[in-house]
Amino acid sequence: GFGRVGYAVAKRAAGFDMKILYHDSHPCPPELKQKVGATCVDRETLLKESDFISMHVPLTPETRHLLSTDEFALMKPTAYVINTARGEVIDEAALAAAIKSGQIAGAGLDVFEDEPAIHPDLVANPSVVLLPHIGSASIETRTAMGMLDYDNLRACLIEGKVPPNCLNPEVFN
Repeated sequence: GFGRVGYAVAKRAAGFDMKILYHDSHPCPPELKQKVGATCVDRETLLKESDFISMHVPLTPETRHLLSTDEFALMKPTAYVINTARGEVIDEAALAAAIKSGQIAGAGLDVFEDEPAIHPDLVANPSVVLLPHIGSASIETRTAMGMLDYDNLRACLIEGKVPPNCLNPEVFN
């Protein structure tokens, strides 16, 4: 995904002169793509060409197990998967098998499919980095999250508008 979080990660990657490919079902404003030099590609191209695949999608029926056996088979053996989105967007058993077999190089995860349980083959693998989902645990980030909530509530309840960060605006029609 190339929404707010995906774009923030792309900005940081651009600072390291990384080639940025992304896939998203929603169009991205051209000015954002230009700022970071990002290129929108289809899923297959993204999987085949990426060295690092960083997941930034909500959990929906369409994104559950978005990465599984077929997707790992398309990736480079030097590729790493990073998931800070939702645990269930990756099939952990398929990920563990892909890493164990050398199909992909490794993974960085701070969310897990069956939290708090983690697939035992991921826990035991030195090519996997596991962290608790605490990336937002700073005063600045938590304050910004609260203000985002406030902006959405104000827009909806006081101003009668669609909240600015609404994922399903069709319910307001």
